[in-house]
Amino acid sequence: MSEHEDEVHKDKKVYKIQIDKDHFEVTKAQPTARELLTIAGKVPPEHFALYLKPPRGAPERIDLDKKVDLREPGTERFVTLPLDQTEGLGTDRREFDLPAEDREWLDAIGHRYELVREGGTLRVVIYDFPVPSGYNVDAVTVNVRIESGYPEAQIDMAYFYPALARLDGRGIGAICADAFDGKDWQRWSRHRTPANPWRPGVDSLATHFALVESWLTREFTKA
Repeated sequence: MSEHEDEVHKDKKVYKIQIDKDHFEVTKAQPTARELLTIAGKVPPEHFALYLKPPRGAPERIDLDKKVDLREPGTERFVTLPLDQTEGLGTDRREFDLPAEDREWLDAIGHRYELVREGGTLRVVIYDFPVPSGYNVDAVTVNVRIESGYPEAQIDMAYFYPALARLDGRGIGAICADAFDGKDWQRWSRHRTPANPWRPGVDSLATHFALVESWLTREFTKA
């Protein structure tokens, strides 16, 4: 076999990858994100974001025309994120900055989000946030306030739109209306306790939203 034929033979190596939950075989060693999105049926690719999901750490977004070397270990799994066609595609509001850890978490969770400044108030808004069964909706928009001094200063409470209600008719305690961004949000007055204080250097958006998820679940365990 000639050197040229040998190179052609090598180029026909099959690389097995996973995009979202689907499995594919590709013969190109260095496809672009655009090509991988097309292979996965995510077209037009400009309407989607592709993330490399490494064995450890947060998913990393890949620019559309950036090549991915499938020969490298840990480049077998990818996830996609549809970009909102009315406000996505680079037009979501990013009116303030957050620590890198928070930005990486927001990019990794797979939900559209915005960083909104209204007057002197900063809020992180997450869309299509799933809620447990038993409520009037399956998903909700949620926001939290970022106080001056964060991340040393704590994040407190959560604000939902539309307002949540229990399907069993029981009321939800410690809630009130809160006006923000032209909407009336439902504020859940849930606070940390001395047994569960804010831990600077440890707590972040990720840990606070884990707490928010627990509030939503625990609502149905009350006597």
